[in-house]
Amino acid sequence: MPELNQERTPITISHSDHAMPSRRQMLMTLGIALNAVAGALFAAPVIGYILGPALRREREEGLAWITLGPISNFPEGETRLATYRNPLVRPWDGETGAIPCWVRRIAADKFQVFAINCTHLGCPVRWFPQSGLFMCPCHGGAYYADGSRASGPPPRGLFEYKYTIVGGKLWIEAGQLPTLASPPSLACADQTRRCSCA
Repeated sequence: MPELNQERTPITISHSDHAMPSRRQMLMTLGIALNAVAGALFAAPVIGYILGPALRREREEGLAWITLGPISNFPEGETRLATYRNPLVRPWDGETGAIPCWVRRIAADKFQVFAINCTHLGCPVRWFPQSGLFMCPCHGGAYYADGSRASGPPPRGLFEYKYTIVGGKLWIEAGQLPTLASPPSLACADQTRRCSCA
């Protein structure tokens, strides 16, 4: 009969360096990773807020005087459409980086340069020389030739760019489009009776 009292040798299981983590370790690692992602998402706007003034200064330096071409392109007494390339354009902007504007030559060296956008909702206005009016196709807004409001829903006259003439070329201060916070058209200041924007 075999001996019943055999010595039992303990079985040892060797753990290699690549052992599977326990469920607790895996969930802890996953939790830390998700918290890190959430923290980065919450930190991005805060960092943007803190760095905003420095970025704004950099953007303001990007505001530039852009040429619309020689003043001979704009005959006296006429209003013409001109385009310029936005100085803050990005490579992916494509054709949207080309900004149109209306140029009205009043006298030899006196111009008015209007943004193409209606002051109501921003639709592009068209110039109709037959009637001497800028008309907005969206909601029927109308503006006189000097940019002041004629009728319709627009709250004020057309937005105007600052301009200068250097070396026989017309230059405008571009890079920041006028908004409702911009001062009204200079033409409006003289004509309060027919312009509600002054």
